[in-house]
Amino acid sequence: MLSMNWRIGTIAGIAVYMHPTFLLLLVFVGWQHWLLGHSAAAVAGGVVFMLALFGCVVLHELGHALTARRYGIRTRDITLLPIGGVARLERMPDQPVQEFWVALAGPAVNVVIAAVLYALLLATNGFSPLEHVSVVEGPFLERLMLVNVFLVGFNLLPAFPMDGGRVVRALLATRLEYTRATQIAASLGQSMAFLFGFMGLMGGNPFLIFIALFVWVGAAQEASVVQIRSALGGIPVSRAMITEFHALAPDEPLSHAIDLLLSGTQQDFPVMAEGQVVGVLTVRDLKTALGRQGETVAVSEVMRRDVPVVDAHDMLDSVFQTLQATGARVGAVTRGGRVVGLVTPDNVGEFVMVQSSLAQHRFRAPR
Repeated sequence: MLSMNWRIGTIAGIAVYMHPTFLLLLVFVGWQHWLLGHSAAAVAGGVVFMLALFGCVVLHELGHALTARRYGIRTRDITLLPIGGVARLERMPDQPVQEFWVALAGPAVNVVIAAVLYALLLATNGFSPLEHVSVVEGPFLERLMLVNVFLVGFNLLPAFPMDGGRVVRALLATRLEYTRATQIAASLGQSMAFLFGFMGLMGGNPFLIFIALFVWVGAAQEASVVQIRSALGGIPVSRAMITEFHALAPDEPLSHAIDLLLSGTQQDFPVMAEGQVVGVLTVRDLKTALGRQGETVAVSEVMRRDVPVVDAHDMLDSVFQTLQATGARVGAVTRGGRVVGLVTPDNVGEFVMVQSSLAQHRFRAPR
């Protein structure tokens, strides 16, 4: 599968990736420390501190992942981004109490790290007055401890996509229907985003404005995904799948895919060999490969091999959840081992839109 992320290792059986932009963050941190200290030692100290900080972020995400594993939920990978880390779970826990503990596990790791660092500083008398400590200045361990305390507070803000938003949703879901609990938690998060945005504008603080946008978008996306899943409950995937499609063979050149793309509306193509789905060629990967390798390269060299394969009788909500968890743009639908359709997040969304419009029509129709 084509990916921008770089794999840097595996921890507890979970692949850890780094986004290339993370290097830009290290360069920025190094430059800031050069301006402060004008020495290679200052630059090295800043970079090492940032690496230690992101080591704490990885442990935070491992807290989520290993707790989810206790409930039978796999973690596909952990990715380091300039704004933090993301543990990609295959699915969210079904029970509120499970989501509660999975959400709290990450901040709990930072609490433990901060407590251990506090004990070390206390034992070695390594504390400095707080007014002399900042992100770029002060004793290394004390700065790392304070950053972990900040991570606990930030992640426990009661707003999606932070862990605190999931804690609030889990608590509400013990008394309310899951979709309603999500709507309330999302509304709370967006109210907080509005407050952050207002404070950022009034105080001229771009960081608060960034957090406001981050929280607002995260809350809206979480509410939207849960509403779609709720609307899809009890509906087999066969009712929403794409039944008119073209398939490619692994040894065909990309030029054939171009002809199919230009002659119709299909964007993604299953790749089949001997009646079995062996991959999928997405329009995004097709465009990337054309720029790098040309149109004569074989489909098998470009296709994604981890395409989800579902049964036509599977429920649409679980299929949609699988597409969301894997990040797949298309899944193959089979019946009796034979491919009978495709399912994509876009056509699932269109199905929900059509069903919603029909429901409104039935509600308004005279009785």
